[in-house]
Parts: sequence; structure tokens; C-alpha cells
Amino acid sequence: MTHTHELTILIDDETRRLSVPAGANLRRALLEAGISPYGAVTRSVNCGGRGLCATCGVQFEADEPEPIHWHDKLAKAGGYPRLSCQISVDRPMTIRILTDKLVWGKLPR
Repeated sequence: MTHTHELTILIDDETRRLSVPAGANLRRALLEAGISPYGAVTRSVNCGGRGLCATCGVQFEADEPEPIHWHDKLAKAGGYPRLSCQISVDRPMTIRILTDKLVWGKLPR
């Protein structure tokens, strides 16, 4: 039996819930569920989850994990969206998909 965690995904006014295997990559889990962490421009042009382009950013609303990857550490320190490609699902999480970003997302207000 595989242990799972529940993801609460906020997309504008919609809330979706996903049950994801523990240790799953957040970006892959989102894409497999038909939810894109990318903006309109970067859906087709991105690094494929290697942590290089910073275009798969999501915003954490609750249960934010500490960053491990250097690029994700910079994103968190600067207040930018977190790199979904560099996050392992190790707990229940609530994330927001940024639907108004072109490439990286907006600076925090």
C-alpha cells in the first residue's frame, strides 16, 4: 500500500484536490492531473523540470516545504513563486496556480 498526501490546488476561484503518492514530484503530479504550473508562453518552452528556467512556479498557501535546490532557495528568498519541479510531496500541501503570469510570475505585493 502506497502512502499518499492530499494536495489542495487553488486555481482562481476553483479548488481541486489530488491524492498524490508520497515522494512524488509536484510538477509531474500537477501535469498528470491536467493542471499546468506554466504560464501561456512557457507551456511549450521550458526546461522540462530540471530547475533551470523557473517557469513552473507555484505559490504556497499552506504547508510550504523548505527548498533544497539552489534555484528554488533563491525563489523563496526573493519572494518569487516556488519551483514545482524541485518539490517532493512529503506532506499535505495547499498551493495556488498562478494564472496571470507570463513567464515567472509577479513580484510579491
